[in-house]
Amino acid sequence: MGAYILRRLLLIPVTLFGIMLVNFALVQFVPGGPVEQAIARIQGGGDVFGGFAGSGSDASTVDLGGSDNYVGSRGLPPEFIAELEREFGFDKPPVERFFRMMGNYLTFDFGESYFRSISVIDLIKEKLPVSITLGLWSTLIAYLISIPLGIKKAVRDGSKFDTWTSGAIIAAYAIPGFLFAILLLVLFVPANCFRIPVLAEAWPGGAAFNPTCYELFPLRGLTSDNFAELSAWGKVKDYVWHITLPVLASTISAFATLTLLTKNSFLDEIKKHYVMTARAKGLSERKVLYGHVFRNAMLIVIAGFPAVFIGVFFGSSLIIETIFSLDGLGRLGFEAAVARDYPIVFGTLFIFGLIGLVVGIISDLMYVLVDPRIDFERREG
Repeated sequence: MGAYILRRLLLIPVTLFGIMLVNFALVQFVPGGPVEQAIARIQGGGDVFGGFAGSGSDASTVDLGGSDNYVGSRGLPPEFIAELEREFGFDKPPVERFFRMMGNYLTFDFGESYFRSISVIDLIKEKLPVSITLGLWSTLIAYLISIPLGIKKAVRDGSKFDTWTSGAIIAAYAIPGFLFAILLLVLFVPANCFRIPVLAEAWPGGAAFNPTCYELFPLRGLTSDNFAELSAWGKVKDYVWHITLPVLASTISAFATLTLLTKNSFLDEIKKHYVMTARAKGLSERKVLYGHVFRNAMLIVIAGFPAVFIGVFFGSSLIIETIFSLDGLGRLGFEAAVARDYPIVFGTLFIFGLIGLVVGIISDLMYVLVDPRIDFERREG
């Protein structure tokens, strides 16, 4: 097993290299890069030659031919465009920029944000706990509910309980996570409190909340503003109060999939000969179910752990964090992609990929813990 894990660990850098290479290549063809973003901000601010304030150059004598390489650069001096390219590192060939970036990533040096005065690693450290917390709680609750419910549905297969719960599960699976999140806001937040962050400007009253509004559940953040002043029990209640709706919205689809997967896995095992033999020997139904069937049936459920966690982690990181104004890693990456802040985009992508690969190795270890008879090294041979 040790040799197998070592091989998997050695594959992580190769896989990450491929992920980063593909995305870096795609970015080269995407319009509206950081140079264009900077030009748009300068043009919008009206101070076209602000970058030359200390250069001593006279705007009236500068060549205003601009550059055809960047949208909106007409009328800007070529020296200014070249300075922007040097600032963002675009004065180097793409191949050199990529390998320099990957060399820095080996030491987790993600550089600094283009448009924020902070390093990318500090931003990731600040935002990552929010996404990890949401992903872990959602996955844990999905497993805690789905496994017992799936086992009960398998034991009572064809009953009214199985039929009604299957209908509810299929309905839950059909509802997208973001739509369920909005539904939770409608049901549990008064109308004069309801505001989706991405629609703040279009909503009556703008971004401000009604001070007399009573929120059944909060709309933003993982804690209240006075969290530090609360008692230990008050902090627990405040945290649960904030995390309830986001976790419910993140759990719904994973819960439905895991329940049906558990049920089908148990049904397949219950029909096998070793179960009939165990019953013929006089073992109780509980001992047959949890002493023999459980270990074999749970293998496929455990195999789905990385997919469930990564699905919740990625999906929640973007959609749920945006709807509930959670300041996490997914929302950071989304905002960086819109602003073409490439150091943040590639830094978050690297972290997401690394977490996914590590969770995959953890899944294989869980296989062995559930059933020590599994030998990955022998299977590979």
